[in-house]
Amino acid sequence: MAHSPAKEERIQRLRALVRAGGAACAPMAGVTDRPFRRICRRMGSLYVTTEFISSVGLVRGRDKVRAMAAFDEAERPLGIQLFGADPAAMAAGARAAAALGPDFIDINFGCPVRKVTRTNGGSSCMRDLGLMERIIRAVDAAVDLPVTVKMRAGWDAESLNAPEAAQMAEAAGVAWVAVHGRTRAQLYTGKADLGVIRRAREAVAIPVLGNGDVVDGPSWQRMVDATGVDTVVIGRGAIGNPWIFGEIEAWRTGRPWRGPTLDDRIDLLIAHMEDKVAEQGAWKGIVAFRKQMSLYLRGLPGAAELRRTLFALEEPAAVRALLEDYRGRAAA
Repeated sequence: MAHSPAKEERIQRLRALVRAGGAACAPMAGVTDRPFRRICRRMGSLYVTTEFISSVGLVRGRDKVRAMAAFDEAERPLGIQLFGADPAAMAAGARAAAALGPDFIDINFGCPVRKVTRTNGGSSCMRDLGLMERIIRAVDAAVDLPVTVKMRAGWDAESLNAPEAAQMAEAAGVAWVAVHGRTRAQLYTGKADLGVIRRAREAVAIPVLGNGDVVDGPSWQRMVDATGVDTVVIGRGAIGNPWIFGEIEAWRTGRPWRGPTLDDRIDLLIAHMEDKVAEQGAWKGIVAFRKQMSLYLRGLPGAAELRRTLFALEEPAAVRALLEDYRGRAAA
């Protein structure tokens, strides 16, 4: 698809970013809010993307939805991810998103949860490549920003159509495609199929990003070697461990890597919590942060008991005091 010179220049800059190799944070519902995105960019994520956002909700100006799309300059390069199953509504949502000034618009064809797929959004679209194409073309025509796509390997094991979907998306003008190696039927179980990611990589000339089961430097290397992807996209492996982006960059460039110390974990956990509380308020921020708090503590001495105590607390000052007490006792 022909683009304006300005749009084509933006597309080429975005492609160059991911072709350089490395890792980026995947969009995750309930996770990739502003505090988390800021941390991931600081830790070396190539770019960040918002949680998936309803195109209809954004057009209607719902406060909660607009808050999900808000970002600051420290997060760039940043994409706003949209979901929906109606091409016209997705185009309108893309225009509303573009007005906020992101670097690109990402289309979600990967979400497997029922509340999204039952309205034909997310990975449900992979059962209808014609609909996917109409959505992509409508969004691409609506904005002067690069458009990218996140998809699954297919709907189920009998329909691993990510390579065909990638070819269609390339013809429709996207800057890149990101492929999660699981089907919608798998949800988050089993293993990512690296073979279907490789077939998607081989099917197109545009960058292909691989997603699934990358949790450290060696698993990043396995993904790259097995699939030939330009960049790896990391979801659950970054929750509680945003240092993974620095680890992968060290692995990729052959530099020594020292993992986070106990002090590093406690310091970042507290900073992340305080940013979350500043965004959402004390009680809501603490409750929403509990899962991530738990994962920051993974593998530390006495983590199970510490989690149980932390989860009973609802005041930031109490959480901070408990963590500082734990730090002191660990150092004794």
